[in-house]
Amino acid sequence: MAEHVDNVIDALELNDRVSQINLWDLSGSELEIYLATMQQCSFPALAHLNLSSYDGTAPVISDSILGGSAPRLRELTLYDIPFPALPKLLLSTTDLVSLNLRSIPHSGYISPEAIVACLSSLTRLEYFAVEFQSPRSRPSRTSRLRPPLTRTILPALTDLRFKGVTEYLEDLVARIDVPLLAEIWITFFNQLVFDILQLPKLVFRTKEFTAFNQANVVLGENSTNVTLFLQTATVDTTRLRLETSCRALDWQLSSLAQVCELCLPILSNLEHLDIREHPDRPPLWQDDIENTQWLEVLQPFVTVKNLYLSNKVASYVSPALQGLAGERATEMLPMLQALVLDGPQPSGPVEGAFREFVAVRQLSGHPVAIRYGKEEIR
Repeated sequence: MAEHVDNVIDALELNDRVSQINLWDLSGSELEIYLATMQQCSFPALAHLNLSSYDGTAPVISDSILGGSAPRLRELTLYDIPFPALPKLLLSTTDLVSLNLRSIPHSGYISPEAIVACLSSLTRLEYFAVEFQSPRSRPSRTSRLRPPLTRTILPALTDLRFKGVTEYLEDLVARIDVPLLAEIWITFFNQLVFDILQLPKLVFRTKEFTAFNQANVVLGENSTNVTLFLQTATVDTTRLRLETSCRALDWQLSSLAQVCELCLPILSNLEHLDIREHPDRPPLWQDDIENTQWLEVLQPFVTVKNLYLSNKVASYVSPALQGLAGERATEMLPMLQALVLDGPQPSGPVEGAFREFVAVRQLSGHPVAIRYGKEEIR
């Protein structure tokens, strides 16, 4: 082990020739040894810097690392590494293409204002991820009272990833415009109230995000997510994914309903909605879920024509739809034309509930066809 450490230090001391530093899965004590060398000199040829720690004891990186400048850096990845002085270094990294900040500990918190201030000089940045370890990392109330006067344009950014509280995301996206953005992955920590008014505005300022027609909802063991995309597009399609981290199914449905309700403008062109459980990590199913919770999830999807349900989800949704009568049956999913279920035709209460819903819709002049695989009930 000592010989290995000595070899890495010897390599780092050739600082004028080092173009890539990859130090993965280190303990805090190991990382501290290498950082001591990296803070003693500059690395003028460095293009790739990737550091990760696994035990939560990584030391706070000072602003003297790399001599305070990295003019040729193109890729920077930090995992579980506290580096609150990072914005100062980023002012020198004008060639940066990928900035990947994952599992940021609270000791490494960087405010949205500081992040955006340094992003303004990163005109070649294509990938940006900022993900925090816990909901403790959030903007102060004082800073949130000062709305930005102008927005920073990120002309090359195509991929944006975020994990944290809604307040941070709102402050971040309110300060930026991303004309070429093609993919957004957002994960929220669980919270009672979701405040996401700025995210839809960012989407509508981005040309590629105006024609989503498919939404896939996945319920998992530890989270739920909804992904919006074009159904007819290729695997490289534009996508927006919103995820909330929570275990209990009733909490998942509550957060999902809130997020979808607040994102109504983004959902205005959706025609296809697919709801199913995660194939490998399904949720912890609860028998005491109220029908109204499932209806609250479906409520925002007023333009959906085709609703796809896994058999398990169908067993929960069917009694919720069965309870609708008269105008309520046509107000819920008013454009619905087809209800498609996985696998063979169910029997018993599930089948009866869907038949009753179909009958009510038929009488109201809004018919819905139910399909089980390729078989259709008329």
